[in-house]
Amino acid sequence: MKVTVLGAGITGVTTAYYLAKMGHQVEVVDKHKEVAMGTSFANGCQLSASNAEVWNSWRNIQKGIKWMLSKDAPLLINPTPTLHKYSWLVQFMLNIKNREQNTKQTCEMALEAHHLYKEIMRDEGITDSDIDKVDRGIMHIYRNQEELEHARLSNKLYTDSGLKRWEVSTSEMLDIEPALEQTSSTIIGGFYNDTDFTADIHKFCAKLAEILKTKYNVKFTQKYLDGNDPLLYRREGPVVICAGPGSRDLCFQLGLILPIYPVKGYSVTVNLKENGDKAPWTSILDDETKIVCSRLGNRLRVAGTAEFAGYDDRIREERVKPLVNWINTTFPGVDTNNAKSWAGLRPMTPNMMPIVRHGDRYNIWLNTGHGHLGWTLGAFTAKQVAEQIADHCN
Repeated sequence: MKVTVLGAGITGVTTAYYLAKMGHQVEVVDKHKEVAMGTSFANGCQLSASNAEVWNSWRNIQKGIKWMLSKDAPLLINPTPTLHKYSWLVQFMLNIKNREQNTKQTCEMALEAHHLYKEIMRDEGITDSDIDKVDRGIMHIYRNQEELEHARLSNKLYTDSGLKRWEVSTSEMLDIEPALEQTSSTIIGGFYNDTDFTADIHKFCAKLAEILKTKYNVKFTQKYLDGNDPLLYRREGPVVICAGPGSRDLCFQLGLILPIYPVKGYSVTVNLKENGDKAPWTSILDDETKIVCSRLGNRLRVAGTAEFAGYDDRIREERVKPLVNWINTTFPGVDTNNAKSWAGLRPMTPNMMPIVRHGDRYNIWLNTGHGHLGWTLGAFTAKQVAEQIADHCN
């Protein structure tokens, strides 16, 4: 049957892949000419089951309130009242009780997605060098005792979910990633797992889209959709909404209310040139500052921060500066003068769980709301929604 996928980011491209493999006639529609030009363009590039802990906690609420007046804080909430933002925050607090359950489920989905991505790469001949894949695990670093103690408590959730993640001393961290020696005096401990990995999400989407066009006859169409487009009301085949932060507005026109808020994140990408030996190969996550870094060949990608400011995707230099400062402090041998900035909107749900289901209207299906884990969870939810459509239509 004919299936239309709205959105050509990581969720849209992988959804198109699983549908095409089932033998369906698939068209992917996006407002951009190229794939992965929105939220999937320049994120932190971690496929991280070890970052599956949902944000719902009174601890994070307290931090958010404390940081409201600090323009360079890891979490920044614009205090200007809007119904969308404050209703989302209320639902976020109501989901604190589900923190452990949702964290475990997210970790389990991420671990399964790891296998699916590697399966796609093997089956379709995508090489590590095609997407700057690095299989060196992810290390979480801690600079104060409170954050380290919290990590010890959270680690039980990861262990219960099947992730092998263990505490490492400073000396063990240097054995795993020697580039940390430049800042080891400020680090008191960490956690490490060797199953998480990193890869360039934009390159993966572009490579898979090329395969979809040539091998599976998937059509890619550039078109801006609004709620009046007849495509949304088509009845002869399923339409899967994978439009990231734009999913909410599309669904609103159909009478569907999605609890999605666009939480802005930032990244900087540094071309390493002659100082590549000063940059890490192991991916790092600094839990206190909520900053991640990934090695992408001869580039270093550093990403982080969360900003609640509506659909404003403009780059604010005061939000980029902490990322550059983090590189200068953690890896002082890396030249950041050529750092290229980017900002993107993450489609966050208040319980931090993706929405993968039938839309209860027309022939609409939903695969959206992945928040900061679109790359991490994309393959899993894509396969899930494709199977749901197959079961529904049989």
